[in-house]
Amino acid sequence: MKNGTDSFVSLGHWPFAGSFGFNTDILATNPINLSVVLGVLIFFGKGVLSDLLDNRKQRILSTIRNSEELREGAIEKLEKAKARLRKVKIEADEFRVNGYSEIEREKWNLINSTYQNLERLENDKNETIQFEQQRAINQVRQRVFQQALQGALGTLNSCLNNELHLRTISANIGMFGAMKEIND
Repeated sequence: MKNGTDSFVSLGHWPFAGSFGFNTDILATNPINLSVVLGVLIFFGKGVLSDLLDNRKQRILSTIRNSEELREGAIEKLEKAKARLRKVKIEADEFRVNGYSEIEREKWNLINSTYQNLERLENDKNETIQFEQQRAINQVRQRVFQQALQGALGTLNSCLNNELHLRTISANIGMFGAMKEIND
C-alpha cells in the first residue's frame, strides 16, 4: 500500500510518453481518467446540456406566462364577480326598501279599510237601533191605543144605550173609511 501512495504523491514515477500500457495504480490513474471524462463530457455534453437547460427554461417561462394569463383571467373574473355582487347588493337593498314601503302601504291600507268597515258597522248598528226603537215605540203606541180604545169602548158600552151605540159605531166606521181612503 505504501507503494500506491508513493506513486500518487511522487510525480516522477510517470511512464514515458511513447509507451503504451495499462497502469494498474488506481490512485495515479483516477484523476487523469476523471479529467479526461469530464473534458469529453463538457465538450460533447455542453450542447446537449445547453439544449436541456434551454428547453427547461422555455417550459418554465411558458408555465410562468400561462400562470400570469390565468392570474389575469382570475383577476378579471374576480372583478366581474365583485361588480355583480355590488349590483346584487344594490338590487337587494332596493327590494328591501321597496318591500318595507310596500308593507307600510299595505298596513295603512288595512288600517284604513278596517276603520271604514268599523264606521260602516257602527252606522248599521245605529240604524238598526233606531229602527228597533221606532218599531218598539210603534208597538207601544198600538198597545196604548188598543188599550185606550178598549177602555173607551168599555166605558161607552157601559154608558151608552143601543141607539147611541149604533150612531157611534156608524160614525167610527165612517171615520175609519175616510182614514182608509187617505192612506190608500
